[in-house]
Formats: sequence, C-alpha cells, structure tokens
Amino acid sequence: MLRIASLPGDGIGPEVCDAAVHVLAALPIDVTVEEFPFGGHAIHKQGDPLPAETLAACRAADAVLLGAAGLPEFDGAAVRPEQGLIRLRGELDVYANLRPARSDGIDLLIVRELVGGLYFGASGRRPDGSAFDTCEYSPAEIERIARRGFELARARRSFVTSVDKANVLETSRLWREVVSGLAGEYSDVRLEHMRQLHAFTRAKKKAILGAHDEVAA
Repeated sequence: MLRIASLPGDGIGPEVCDAAVHVLAALPIDVTVEEFPFGGHAIHKQGDPLPAETLAACRAADAVLLGAAGLPEFDGAAVRPEQGLIRLRGELDVYANLRPARSDGIDLLIVRELVGGLYFGASGRRPDGSAFDTCEYSPAEIERIARRGFELARARRSFVTSVDKANVLETSRLWREVVSGLAGEYSDVRLEHMRQLHAFTRAKKKAILGAHDEVAA
C-alpha cells in the first residue's frame, strides 16, 4: 500500500489537496492518505508551521502531498508558515524541483535547486540596522542537481541550458565550473551556459537547468 502524508496548509492548499485526493481515489492503486497540520494552520493550532508529528509522518510516508504555505497575517512575524516549507525541504533533502511547461510551441522543463542558496544560508540583522542573506553552494550540491538535469535531458532533446549570473556572483562561477566539469560524462547532451536575463527571453525554446532559486522560479 502506498502511504501519502497530506499537508493542505493555507489559502487554496486545502482545496488543491482535496481535489488531488479525489483523483488518487479514482486511480487503480492501493493508497492511503492521512492529513497533518502544516503552515499557518499549524501555527494557529500548535505554534509551529512544521510540528514534530507532521515531520515524522512525512519521513515515514512514501510521498508527501503539499498544498500551500502562507497567510498575510503572518507577514513579518517571528514565526511564519514559509519557515515550515523551508524546513521540510531541508529535512527531506528534496533538492530537485521539476517544473514542466507545455503549450503551443513550448516544451520546457525547469530543474530548480531547492535546498541550497539564499534560502538556506545565514541571514539576520546587524546592530547597525542592516540586514544580510548569504548565498552559498557546495560543489556536491551543484553536482547532484546538474546530474539530474543532464539525465532528464537525455530523455528529452539532449539539450541543457545552465542559467547563472557568473558575471557578478562567485557562487555562479562555481556553478558554471562544476556543470562544465560534468559535461564530459554526458557527451550525448549539448550544454550551453546563459546569463539569467538572457535566459528569460529564450526560455520557451530550451530545457533550462536553473542555477539559483530566483533564476528558475
């Protein structure tokens, strides 16, 4: 039996999850779905956007069905729904987000890195009132998402566009170095590097490997 932990969360999340559960029920598979508190809903009930019981259930499940996280009333608060989402990504190490887009003349798959970069770097406020967010990537974090992109490209058009800001960011220069170093292992896949702004104008024609959260969102 397939066990699914459902985290409806906030906003449209419960409606989305409810529709997804109805679809699952119509499929010829043996599946059980159990719902757990998450996001702003969990903050209201338990003061934590990702309660221990929810995380434990996600770890034990075969899959997690997640609705949405975020409520305007928590904007700027010390405890926010989105913190639960970031923690869940990190705890489950779900590093690759796949975002397909298909329409007239468009067949695009965006591969977005999820557990590195700005969202997971050091951040805070200094005594002088300034704020900081730190963007960091290790070679290992880059390598695994790049391999995922290359492998997916092999089943498509064998074409990967790695998007970065290597002209200004040291993390992007490392990203480009690691991806270029892996290319030799995927000689059947064409690789090109592209700056972020240029990529936006050509995205509908390429299979893009997103280098940073803001690039592939």
